[in-house]
Amino acid sequence: MKKILLTLCFALALNTLSAQTETVETKAIDFNQWSFELAGGFNKPQRPMTAGYSTTVVSPYTVDLGVRYMFNNKFGLKADFGYNSFTNEDESMDFDTKYYRVDLQGVANLGRIMNFEKWTNTFGLLGHAGFGLSFLERKDPTYVKDRMGNFMVGVTGQIKLSDRIALTGDFTTITNAKQNVAFDGASSNNIRGFNGSLFTGTAGITIYLTCNAKHADWTIDNEDRFDAIDARFVVIENKMLDTDNDGVADYLDQEQNTPAGQMVDTKGRSIDKNNNNVPDETEAYVMKNYAANTGDGSVVYNNDLIKSLINGGYVAVYFDFDKSTPTNVSTEGTDFILTYLRNNPSASVDIIGHADELGRSAYNDKLSNARAANVKNTLVKANIDASRLNVIAAGEDTSVDKDSDTARKLVRRVTFIVK
Repeated sequence: MKKILLTLCFALALNTLSAQTETVETKAIDFNQWSFELAGGFNKPQRPMTAGYSTTVVSPYTVDLGVRYMFNNKFGLKADFGYNSFTNEDESMDFDTKYYRVDLQGVANLGRIMNFEKWTNTFGLLGHAGFGLSFLERKDPTYVKDRMGNFMVGVTGQIKLSDRIALTGDFTTITNAKQNVAFDGASSNNIRGFNGSLFTGTAGITIYLTCNAKHADWTIDNEDRFDAIDARFVVIENKMLDTDNDGVADYLDQEQNTPAGQMVDTKGRSIDKNNNNVPDETEAYVMKNYAANTGDGSVVYNNDLIKSLINGGYVAVYFDFDKSTPTNVSTEGTDFILTYLRNNPSASVDIIGHADELGRSAYNDKLSNARAANVKNTLVKANIDASRLNVIAAGEDTSVDKDSDTARKLVRRVTFIVK
């Protein structure tokens, strides 16, 4: 057993030295390294004990104070102070002794070494082992004291409450070297080597110090690198979105509000073979329904019919709630007006913005004006003279049920009156 404990201690020491070397090559520390530990609980001295003297199976009490420094998220050092009180059980002769110790230990974050993060971010496990000095004292009936060295090894379970606090539960075995006085203080021996044995079990709290977001106990290897990769994937996914569903990803789409079903080229632009700035499908629809072929190759539009449709509100541009940019599926209304104005160069048009009843009236007046202005700007960019376009803010449309979401969609619009 002693050989196994010594082997664990040396392994921890070697890993600690290795950890110090590794940190030289790593990037700047971005996690907390210091922590303060406080714990209390029970103990059980095993040997040496004088015949007729004994403690209860779980004997109060033990107090442990420690300060820990982590070189990285796997290895560190811990300096701690321990206090134990040993008193007799009912069947034993009376005694009351105190045991003090100070130790320097290597710490291994077994939770990170064994990749606990694959199944939990709340529970952790530390292993610790090291050497120190101990002092045993009894005052009555005669003063007895003993100084000795010690070796200790233990495991500490962790429950993370926050980035600053963790609950702990620890079990530790302490072996004393050259212990000349029994734990009860009633007898002595001259056995050399590791001849004293003591077990402790404690529950406590760890407080993580300094100002970084996480402590080394809970820092995952390459976490920042994986976060960066995830961020890059998000950017790529966003670029691959096709907002207007025209079959061209947004990062390649030069016309990101193409009406649904519109034929587009490889850059997402509506196909316009005659370069008149009107998509061919919209132009074909107007030609089919509102124009007549004279037989000599020219086209005559039924302007009265078209004008009555426009002024009757059948041609409109719709908007989402609290938005001044048209929905993707409603820009055909703008295309229709554009075609009419191109075919009737003397005509002008009132562009009338509307809003639903939700919100303050003053705000809705501004919103309706912004919607009409947006449509006007689109027509101006299509080379329609601004003097032919008159923006009117109609404000709230109260003609539908205010409590109906579907009805409100019908009044968030821009309509037209041609002159």
